[in-house]
Amino acid sequence: MIIKAILSGPFETNAYVIGCPATKEAAIVDPAPESTSAVVAFLKKENLKPIKILLTHTHWDHIADIPILRNEYDLPIYVHERDAQNLRQPGSDGLPLFGAMESIEPEHLLKEGDQVSVGDLNFRVIHTPGHTPGGICFYEENKGILISGDTLFKGTIGNLSFPTASPDDMWDSLKKLNDLPPETKIYPGHGLETTIEEESWLPNAKQYFGG
Repeated sequence: MIIKAILSGPFETNAYVIGCPATKEAAIVDPAPESTSAVVAFLKKENLKPIKILLTHTHWDHIADIPILRNEYDLPIYVHERDAQNLRQPGSDGLPLFGAMESIEPEHLLKEGDQVSVGDLNFRVIHTPGHTPGGICFYEENKGILISGDTLFKGTIGNLSFPTASPDDMWDSLKKLNDLPPETKIYPGHGLETTIEEESWLPNAKQYFGG
């Protein structure tokens, strides 16, 4: 499995390129602002063919370069159904936009348990609301990899003070992630990689972050 984090934009968001070594197919995850040039360069370097854009959620710092990438490649967008409206009407989540953002209609609406393939890789959708209503993680069980978006970071969790955030949903979502194998490697939306085992606070997340 090929995976490349590309740190981009004013909030140091992790965009990812995920590639299948056997088929050379790739997905772009969370195309952050100012990430396109590095994404394209990595795709060319690894001789990868992008086939889809996957979104863990639709906050501006995770979607801003979608229109630019769509000018470069003709890629369908996969997003959870409960976050799709913020693509169609950017800013409808109540957060300020840090740049102009056109309306985008996603091609595929995801839900809990859906499977998303990238070549020979198969990612299961884990619905993890809390930071946003349609927040999701992409879990490749055979490779022990989780793309966690802004649900789980190294040592902390996504912001719960935003207009569409839900602390109660977040505690339930973190319990789901705690049930994954401890060696599962986490690739978050911001910050450094970690594992489920390293985040030993997960069963007590509400105690630590519930205020």
